[in-house]
Amino acid sequence: MTARRIVVATGNAHKLAEIERLLAEAIPAVADGALELVAMTDLDVPTPVEDGDTFEANALLKARACVAATGLPAIADDSGIEVDALGGAPGVRSARYAGGDATDADNNTKLVDALGATPPEQRTGRFVCAAALVTVEGEEITRRGTMEGRVVDGPRGTNGFGYDPYFVADATADGRTNGELSAEEKDAISHRGAAFSSLAEDVGRWLADG
Repeated sequence: MTARRIVVATGNAHKLAEIERLLAEAIPAVADGALELVAMTDLDVPTPVEDGDTFEANALLKARACVAATGLPAIADDSGIEVDALGGAPGVRSARYAGGDATDADNNTKLVDALGATPPEQRTGRFVCAAALVTVEGEEITRRGTMEGRVVDGPRGTNGFGYDPYFVADATADGRTNGELSAEEKDAISHRGAAFSSLAEDVGRWLADG
């Protein structure tokens, strides 16, 4: 049997692997290869401008772009970090916080500099993820997940990506950053884990209906 395909609106290999891992936990078709997740970059889908003012808006516009370009259903997410002491920044601009071509290191440096001497108890914030499914028939679904915690002023750990080495989740009792957690430990508490665990029900229903 030929595998069904669904486009994932990312060119980030770390994110693709994480989404595949999360969906495989809930959808047997992903685990056994009956549903193939294909990165948008492998299908030469141009990256759309992420100009939405919410995580949900950005996730939907990316998924819509993939559907329009490929004629396949698509899933997408938009995620970032909101820091209370910075009025919710970087927010939807997390990936571009230090500029359009910013690296993870650039963004983290700007975040730490922006917090300056803010005391630890005021460095609270959260990771947010909005996950979206858009079908060829035009159905659009979004699910949101969050992970509360705080920002530390120096990186710890080499796992994960983005702001992970600078963030300690409230659910991590021993004070390790996300960068010090294993993939399995992070999945169990992460914003993306929560969003995609919820979206998996929608993807599973789409598979069953098809």
